[in-house]
Amino acid sequence: MSEEVEIGGIAKHFGKVKDPRKERTRRHKLLDIILIAICGVICGADSWVDIELFGKSKLNWLKTFLELPNGVPSHDTFGRVFAAINPEEFEKGFMEWVQAINELTQGQVIAIDGKQLRGSRDGENGKNAIYMVSAWAVENQLVLGQHKVDEKSNEITAIPKLLKLLEITGCIVTIDAIGTQTKIAKAILDRDGDYLLAVKENQGHLYEDIHDLFEEDQKYDFEEAPYSYAKTINKDHGRIEIRQCWSISDPAYLTTIRGLGRWRGLKSVVMVISERRIGEKTEQQTCYFITSLESNAEKILKAKRSHWSIENKLHWVLDIAFREDHCRVRKDNAPHNFAILRHMALNLLKQEHTVKAGIKAKRLKCGWDTGYLLKVLAD
Repeated sequence: MSEEVEIGGIAKHFGKVKDPRKERTRRHKLLDIILIAICGVICGADSWVDIELFGKSKLNWLKTFLELPNGVPSHDTFGRVFAAINPEEFEKGFMEWVQAINELTQGQVIAIDGKQLRGSRDGENGKNAIYMVSAWAVENQLVLGQHKVDEKSNEITAIPKLLKLLEITGCIVTIDAIGTQTKIAKAILDRDGDYLLAVKENQGHLYEDIHDLFEEDQKYDFEEAPYSYAKTINKDHGRIEIRQCWSISDPAYLTTIRGLGRWRGLKSVVMVISERRIGEKTEQQTCYFITSLESNAEKILKAKRSHWSIENKLHWVLDIAFREDHCRVRKDNAPHNFAILRHMALNLLKQEHTVKAGIKAKRLKCGWDTGYLLKVLAD
């Protein structure tokens, strides 16, 4: 298979992005700029200067499948172009590419959560750090999409916009308490997915009523209540973690919850008690949830535990392997578009399984070995 074919899928989807430059100023093809940037970020580049150096170091190799009529663009050119590219178009190309390489299985968990890009803050020009909401396919280990939170808004408005772009049929969408909104629950159901939403004390009557419902039956050890129950025990490095889950769909119980009719599709309420033991120290936490799933404690507990994959497998990796919070890209649309480049690089590196190493090591190997880079691009 030729190198040109290896990047054909990527070129197809990102080739639709409109060039924001005036025609007379275009010394470099937009697709060349985008593809060099993607390859550079995969290989360890964390800035426009890094990407320029990557391009010049790999010039002969890049010429085998890119036109490069005027060589490799300067870092200033990369910065100006990505600052001007419409991020919605760039996101669309990313999501079309993800859908082409990825097939979600029924019942897969999609975790949605936000992350601030701390390095994008520009205090001198009064610009706050941008905040991105991402959707993470837990089983497939892929970023499905992302959406930037408007500067004068929050995740509550960004999440429905992201959901409209996702294909989530048959999947379980998990969101922390900030996403426990009637509009978000409806948006998930409108996309033929199911929701599992955390409920905290700021939810007022909803939290109070669910808490009281479970507290009453706890007094009698759930002996007479029609609950589904599941328990997991995990031991690792001297630490024991015990999780217990109770869920109930019984209509007689659910009618005790005020405002129930506001929550479209709500079928079950859930309580999870997590206990962590380290030596003589024991910590316990109780959490409550609402879900459009029928009562099935084992399935719900698994989905709840899966949610934290977005923190451990996405946000943590972006900070450690890609140094996202240290990235000083700040101008106009550039931090948003660079975040998409990182997500794309992470997706490609996650899908390559022949090398048993972390993401940071895989990035280094891609920079050292163009054969391995081609293998990553082909995935």
